[in-house]
Amino acid sequence: MIHTIEADLGGRKISIETGRLAKQANGSVVVRSGDSVVLVTACGADQPKPGAAFFPLTVDYREYTYAAGRFPGGFIKREGRLSEKEVLTSRMIDRPMRPLFPEGYTHETQIIAMVLSADPEQDPAVLAIIGAAASLAISDIPFHHVVGAVRVGLVDGKMLANPTYSEERTSKLNIMVTGTKQGIVMVEAGAQQVSEAQVLEAIEFGHECCKKIATAIEALVKLSGKKKREFTSPAVDQPLYDKISAAVREDLTDAMNTEKYPKLESYAKISALKKKLKEEYPEDQHAAVVGVYDRLKERVFRDEMLKHKRRPDGRKFDQIRAIDIQTGVLPRTHGSAVFTRGETQALVTVTLGTKDDEQRMELLEPGSEGSKRYMLHYNFPPFSVGEVGFMRGAGRREIGHGALAERATSVVLPDASAFPYTLRVVSDILESNGSSSMASVCGASLALMDAGVPVSAAVSGVAMGLVLEGRDYAILT
Repeated sequence: MIHTIEADLGGRKISIETGRLAKQANGSVVVRSGDSVVLVTACGADQPKPGAAFFPLTVDYREYTYAAGRFPGGFIKREGRLSEKEVLTSRMIDRPMRPLFPEGYTHETQIIAMVLSADPEQDPAVLAIIGAAASLAISDIPFHHVVGAVRVGLVDGKMLANPTYSEERTSKLNIMVTGTKQGIVMVEAGAQQVSEAQVLEAIEFGHECCKKIATAIEALVKLSGKKKREFTSPAVDQPLYDKISAAVREDLTDAMNTEKYPKLESYAKISALKKKLKEEYPEDQHAAVVGVYDRLKERVFRDEMLKHKRRPDGRKFDQIRAIDIQTGVLPRTHGSAVFTRGETQALVTVTLGTKDDEQRMELLEPGSEGSKRYMLHYNFPPFSVGEVGFMRGAGRREIGHGALAERATSVVLPDASAFPYTLRVVSDILESNGSSSMASVCGASLALMDAGVPVSAAVSGVAMGLVLEGRDYAILT
């Protein structure tokens, strides 16, 4: 049976339909706004993945060119690997959904969003996030949260829900807010140097819109929702936990002290302690022992934050690591900088080129087939964390971090009429112990200035974290 519900966000209507397309998926919906149509499906295996150490969730967002009445570019007239826009949207769908699945859930799960029709003024990305939330909500997959999503713009001092492409071009703020009725799950934003008060207002406005969408999805669940599969998160073996805690907690707390030990030495001590602990138990208990040990490690960290108000490295919550800056470090590059913060280090270079060097783009947004003159590419080689690994091109994480740093630094670049160069920034992470994307922002700002680019302001970045347990919380820089 076909069911349709609708949400109205200040005159901008979104409809969600189920029961017509892709009926063999565990959950499927078609989300519409204007002439944009996105099909989103959710499928999940009925058995856990053997040996899975993390939740095996896959998200794929595809913008088919037929949605805009066009052929794919190039010699091969069919879609190939995901574009940067598709990768970034896939990550935006994954980020709010993944942490809301039950703890210990290891069933392979896949969300696929396909843009079937592209309105020349409506971005389908936000519809894909809404569709992912709706398809999971009506499915039998044990996902028990109802999520809404909205893009918020600030045009002429007024907050707008899901601004059009034309409005986005004049908007001082572009922020994606995803949340349940109870709170915010994800925020992703870019802005033209707006105030903190305006950002907070946009988040609150966005959350109200999310509540309206969540209400509509709840209505759809009542009409067509399937009975959820039974799943209970694995119980903690409390006697084993207490025994291991009594035996190793003191040594584990010491090993996690990165004020006392450098990162790699701390990791080695934690690993050696785990190995020693496993040797004291029969092989058939090793999996349980490792699970309890990892849980104890998280407990130690949270207790240090919430009870003792200290970080593992002894810093205050608002204290940043020691910073070292060098510029002009490479003789043949146009601009270069090494930005080091604690044990995170980024080597950032700038290359200037002509208009012929611009990146050609092919997006569904009308008028976007041209090119872009500023690119920031982020690389994370395995040696940056002392590991061995393949280097086979940029992964989704590298594309996401590069886009984040590019967005942060693009707003201070001079106009092409005043500075007619193509700019490519490359951030190679040489060491990593947290917030390498923000090190890339800082390093890019420095390298651009070293290259003689007349930026309007220096840009810096800092990652923030929240440790929350009941009413106790710690905000970390």
